[in-house]
Amino acid sequence: MSRAAAGTALTVFISVFLTIGVSAGAQSFPTKPVRLVVGFSPGGGTDTIARVIGKKLAETWPYALVVENRPGADGSIATELVANSPPDGHTLVMVSNAFTITPFLRKLAYDPGKDFAPVTLAASTPNLLIVHPTLPVKNVKELVALAKARPGELTFGSSGTGTSPFLAMELLKSMTGTNIVHVPYKGSNPAVIDLMGGQIQLMFGAIPTVGPHVKSGRLRAIAISSPKRWPDFPDLPTVSESLPGFEAATWYGVLAPAGTPPAIVTKLQNDMAGALQQPDVSAFVTKSGFAAIGNKPDEFAQIIQRDMQKWGKLIRALGAGAAAQ
Repeated sequence: MSRAAAGTALTVFISVFLTIGVSAGAQSFPTKPVRLVVGFSPGGGTDTIARVIGKKLAETWPYALVVENRPGADGSIATELVANSPPDGHTLVMVSNAFTITPFLRKLAYDPGKDFAPVTLAASTPNLLIVHPTLPVKNVKELVALAKARPGELTFGSSGTGTSPFLAMELLKSMTGTNIVHVPYKGSNPAVIDLMGGQIQLMFGAIPTVGPHVKSGRLRAIAISSPKRWPDFPDLPTVSESLPGFEAATWYGVLAPAGTPPAIVTKLQNDMAGALQQPDVSAFVTKSGFAAIGNKPDEFAQIIQRDMQKWGKLIRALGAGAAAQ
């Protein structure tokens, strides 16, 4: 055998050996408790999805998946912690789509495009476009007509500047050329309380938060932000039926530190997707107002890239981006 041929054979042997080693390591994963860091307080959508996955994985994994709440800075405190963690799959972060928004609002100590390995988009929920019952509109077209007839008079609430509900309304305003005044709140619940009290006239809100108030009649839903109608509100039209191309869902997904072995990322995705597909988990998630997804890492990566382009463009147009420079 020539020296070149021998070198090629050795390279192939080493490659196969390393592949087998990584695959074997993935099969034995986890080798210790896994931290799933959540950048928001307990009880919200991100925390809910993280805990339901962790509870189900505890039934099959040899070690627990421990949910750890590190709220602050729209989730970026938790995200930075995981970006700097060992890339072995034992420290993960559950993010919302705020992950694709915060880079355009503030300077970050991590690179969202380079410092993470997407695992799976676990679940999503659309936002309901809701109004106070006294507002004389029953659909998007009537709302747009009223807003144009009364520019600067209508007010909308949100859980804060840069949040998904805020950007959903700003997207609607940009697509219709309307002037509706923003009133930011520190969280969704205070905004919903003021909407029910008539202090503001409308807002976008996630189904788990505002759905019960719609069903009780205290608020009126006039549209939903998903591209298709939602099973729990089958007669409610989508915003895109009036404004083609409109979509503004809130999603929740899992990221690992960049450099995590692909075999471990694949096992994490398979196990989490399997957990979400279990009948008891699927029923709970659906009843809570979410849609279970559990897609592949490359599919999740494409969604992250798409949303960063979409929201970055809108935030720059609004002049709200401090980190878009």
